[in-house]
Amino acid sequence: MIRTLRASLALAAALCLFTSVPVRALDFPHLPRFGAAAHAAPASPPSGAWPQAGSDVRADPDIRFGVLANGLRYAIRRQSIPAGQAAIRLRFDAGSLMETDAQAGLAHFLEHMAFNGSKAVPEGEMVKILERLGLAFGADTNASTTFDQTVYKLDLPKTDDETVDTALKLLREAASELTIAPAAVDRERGVVLSEERSSDSPSYRVFKARQAFLLRGQLMPTRLPIGKVEVLKSAPASLIADFYRHYYRPERAVLVIAGDIDPAVIEAKIRARFGDWVAQGPAGPEPDLGKVAPRKTEAKLVIEPGAALNAQIVWVRPPDLRPDRLAKRRADVIEQLGFSVLNRRLSALARSPTPPFLGAVAFKTDQGRSAEVTMLNLAAQPDGWREALAALDREQRRAVQYGVRQDELDREIAEARAAAQAAVAGAATRRPAALADEIVSSLDDAQVVTSPADDLALFDAAVKGLKAETVSAALKAAFTGEGPLLFMASPRPIAGGETAILAEYAATRKLAVAAPSAPHAVVWPYTSFGAPGKVVETQDVTDLDAVFMRFGNGVRLTIKPTKFRDDEVLVRVNIGDGLAALPKDRQSLAFFGGAFIEGGLKQIDNEDTERVLAAQVYGARFSLGENAFVLSGATRTGDLETQMQVLAAYVSDPGWRGEAFRRQQTGARTVHDQMEATDSGVLNRELSGLLHAGDRRFTFPSRDELAKAQLGDLQAQIAPHLMSDPIEVVIVGDITVEKATEAVARTFGALPARAPAAPLPAAQLQVGFPAGAAAPMVLTHKGRADQAVGYVAWPTTDLWANPQRALDTDVMGQVMELRLIDELREAQGATYSPSVTYQHSQTWTGWGYLAASVEVPPARLDGFYRDVAKIAADLRTTPITADELARAKKPRLDGLQRSRLTNQYWLSELSGAQADPRRIDFIRKIIPGTERVTAADVQSAAQFVLQDDKAFRLEVKPAAK
Repeated sequence: MIRTLRASLALAAALCLFTSVPVRALDFPHLPRFGAAAHAAPASPPSGAWPQAGSDVRADPDIRFGVLANGLRYAIRRQSIPAGQAAIRLRFDAGSLMETDAQAGLAHFLEHMAFNGSKAVPEGEMVKILERLGLAFGADTNASTTFDQTVYKLDLPKTDDETVDTALKLLREAASELTIAPAAVDRERGVVLSEERSSDSPSYRVFKARQAFLLRGQLMPTRLPIGKVEVLKSAPASLIADFYRHYYRPERAVLVIAGDIDPAVIEAKIRARFGDWVAQGPAGPEPDLGKVAPRKTEAKLVIEPGAALNAQIVWVRPPDLRPDRLAKRRADVIEQLGFSVLNRRLSALARSPTPPFLGAVAFKTDQGRSAEVTMLNLAAQPDGWREALAALDREQRRAVQYGVRQDELDREIAEARAAAQAAVAGAATRRPAALADEIVSSLDDAQVVTSPADDLALFDAAVKGLKAETVSAALKAAFTGEGPLLFMASPRPIAGGETAILAEYAATRKLAVAAPSAPHAVVWPYTSFGAPGKVVETQDVTDLDAVFMRFGNGVRLTIKPTKFRDDEVLVRVNIGDGLAALPKDRQSLAFFGGAFIEGGLKQIDNEDTERVLAAQVYGARFSLGENAFVLSGATRTGDLETQMQVLAAYVSDPGWRGEAFRRQQTGARTVHDQMEATDSGVLNRELSGLLHAGDRRFTFPSRDELAKAQLGDLQAQIAPHLMSDPIEVVIVGDITVEKATEAVARTFGALPARAPAAPLPAAQLQVGFPAGAAAPMVLTHKGRADQAVGYVAWPTTDLWANPQRALDTDVMGQVMELRLIDELREAQGATYSPSVTYQHSQTWTGWGYLAASVEVPPARLDGFYRDVAKIAADLRTTPITADELARAKKPRLDGLQRSRLTNQYWLSELSGAQADPRRIDFIRKIIPGTERVTAADVQSAAQFVLQDDKAFRLEVKPAAK
């Protein structure tokens, strides 16, 4: 897998701003958490040194840092919650920037070869060994390659000696013992080429063009991690081996282990396993990244059908290679606060009654070690680019000329402090994978890994007595460098092209800007919903540590106190019957669901809500579920009252503002073009409707339906249910039953009485499935001629028809996926990731399915259907082996066990449990039921499900040109 730059992730987020997610600078992955800087690192730290060796920043005292005599560095972090889990990462300072022209793409190709044979592990056995230990391929066993690093990732479901020792052995094999056999390389070519095909989308092509424009004359744009097709097709194994010897060396490697382990024991294991690693031959040279060239204002227009219109105004500077120091971190905090203020202003513009753009965001980040950039980003409609560009420029110049106000700064400080305090409160229960990834990510920038407590202390010290003038000066200084450079990607030509863009920018720069207006006073108006409700019924579900309650107004409350994550509380409010209550023959407007939250509340809009509640941690999301209209949020223990007030206000007094709906509708104008540009886009658009036999509750709206939809239509589908349908509140997390009950009593328990639930007509719960046919249905896309998707699905039944057979079918699906991977990926090298999915509905009577899918060139589609048919026939007629059964069940069981140690799992599983006790029973039975699945059960499930005459086949192929 290829992991792109953090800056590109930030840009992707910035260009999706017409969704319901508010624009907050701190939410984007390119921006570091407070206490860490986002600058390029020195070329490399001194041999064997961690960054703290040359810094006055204190490293996290809970991490054991070390270095072996051969130069390998390691970091070990004990995290006893959740018990028995750990994450291991092996990082190499080796990415696509280290390649030669003839090796373009081979750093990533080498990542694939790490799973394809070593001196002690035959080709094809590494993944199977891990599956026997409970690690699922992809979910728990993975790797990624970027411009400057390759990281191997193992998430361990257990930390017993066998699991840990095996994981370390396999990583040690990857470090220096790979065979890189020519035959294995040839088999893997198709897999890597499949990944290249899958990644080549309009947005990726825009990214490549942007990088080439911003970093003109530098190495990075010529060294994209996926590489060049001609190299991937023909490079000999020797070229991969050459890269391996030069860059997979102990002095370029870091091993990270976090989880429920004894650091002293793990340190001894690392020394024993990796201490004998000796680099062979000379080290590879460091790449010449090139220098930032002097440039004036320039423009670049890229026409990319299927892409949304987006534009950037960019200032480019040489990379900041200073070491990580406290003074530098303080400066970063101050600068980030300035960007947060600017982004808040841009968000307000996007939410205004006549928004000039769909969304916009500003930030400063690094482009590896090649450059530092400040970016202004916008997403707009193609016919609105002039207004969008002008508005973005005005806000940037307004911020530079007039700075930030103290009230704006104080708001951002309050919100950032709340986030930092929440991080401290939850520090003891962070997930091992998150901890390991945090340590690895610090290596990109040679940052000192710090504790959340020290981050909060640094933040408080940085903002103590902080004045707006200081932040204003820092923000102004960020908009310097070569340029500004204007980059625009459009789905269709723009009259005048780059000349018109430059002229528009020059014209708007001549217009004066006014100082920002001061805010109006605002208070949170939803603190009282009436007299607190009374609990009239209580039931303890002792074996699940849950409590069921019912209030006098009919509201049901389910509470499960947990200690999975300190200071985390998740809330879900289920109202009515969701999709099941909507007409089957009328297009659902679930696509516009984001406009419900963005529409705010009657007495206060979203901008003012975020301002007045800046010091609280809360969430508000809306979705249209199969069996409920769902409001949800995540909060911390002390803010549960606020969280419940926000969600209760959305139920009782939603704002239904038209500008929020129009904003989303405007963004939807090009959504069909974007989807039609790739095979996966077409599949995602059409599949749900097809699998539900055209039921309009599941189809994607047509262009005409999107264009003609009205806010009143959405309101008509949702509002009556919010006003009168039964309500169920589910609260899971670090909270007591008493506190949760009090918070709900004062909010949802105080609402007017709701009518009791009434059963829906049986016809509402009947959903069809497409008829089987020998010939596949054909859909077309407008992307590359070598991109295609094959898909085949069989109907099953709903979960309640036979819960144990559903579990048998799930395991059968896992076996089918193992065989597809063995055949299509390992033996044929035809595709990157064949997959099998399955679902047994808990809502729709008799509805469920099992499906296999693959991305391949069109010429291989017939072979895919033949291979699937052959595997299906064998599963029907021949019992699977004991090893296959173990490799299918063990990762699934371990995954279920790990899921049960998360609040998210229980929030989902307990939803609807009061009204339907079968859900509680299934929670109890899912693990023992999976454990008891036998080879005979798998064969029986295959005979029941995998019937040739019922198979629905679908393919998405390139349209004729």
